[in-house]
Amino acid sequence: MSGGRPAGGDAGALLIVGDVVTDVVARHRTPLTHGTDTAAEIRTLPGGAGANAACWAVATGCADVRLLGRVGADAAGWHEERLRAAGVRPLLVVDDEAATATVVSLVDAFAERTFLTDSGAVLRLCAADWSDSLLDGVGRLHISGYLFFAATSRQVARAALESARARGIPVSVDPASAGFIANLGAEVFLAAADGVHLLLPNTDEARLLTGVPDAEKAAAELSRRFPLVVVTLGPDGALVAAEGAVTARVPADRARAVDSTGAGDAFNGAFLATLLAGADPVTAAAAGCRAGALSVARPGGRPPLP
Repeated sequence: MSGGRPAGGDAGALLIVGDVVTDVVARHRTPLTHGTDTAAEIRTLPGGAGANAACWAVATGCADVRLLGRVGADAAGWHEERLRAAGVRPLLVVDDEAATATVVSLVDAFAERTFLTDSGAVLRLCAADWSDSLLDGVGRLHISGYLFFAATSRQVARAALESARARGIPVSVDPASAGFIANLGAEVFLAAADGVHLLLPNTDEARLLTGVPDAEKAAAELSRRFPLVVVTLGPDGALVAAEGAVTARVPADRARAVDSTGAGDAFNGAFLATLLAGADPVTAAAAGCRAGALSVARPGGRPPLP
């Protein structure tokens, strides 16, 4: 097949364009006490929605996962080594001016996380960092929604999306952050994601993008705009929607949650790997739910290293 897309029965690689982040995860068993100390277990871990999803895709069985992202020179070597150790092929652009993105994840006794985010080099990924040749051998493109929240990185997201559409490669987007969508505006985000085949929001993101408070109705509404929509519901599983209707509700796997950081990334990575292998969306969503359950049972957003 022309244009660099895999031929025959070869499913091709999964290319993720997204964020690589240094996570500082602070798990506190008691509520935060303003103005003084709160005891916590604190770990510095590799993270980022795009990078986490890439690692979970490999852990689910995808043999060729590639990640394009921008990192600061301060931590580029560490992140590249961690990605390679996880089986991901890193395509990292090193930024000599901005530091690597950092997220402080405050995780309470109920495993719910609150993020303090310094986007650093992530949103400096630019159109010059993109090349159509990055799609050679690729069967699916996934874009982290964090790139949509700044004009510079939004340009590279659109360039990647348009390149993939020209080659007939399906594209998925994870909206990434309800808070950032609220600041940007739902219509701006939706316009930037126009042409995407698969949207992977969580419940809060689906509600914000539609203005519909009911998760099922929001999923159905989004599927009038995108051919396939999968809404993650946390401990309630996931919804699959197409052509204006919810077509399946997939239950969550049971888990003893200690940290919900990256659970959605785990879902996305496993879902995309399973879809790329030829499974239907419901089967892929079940794989995503399994990965999400594994993720919340351990600190941080990545699977154990092989």
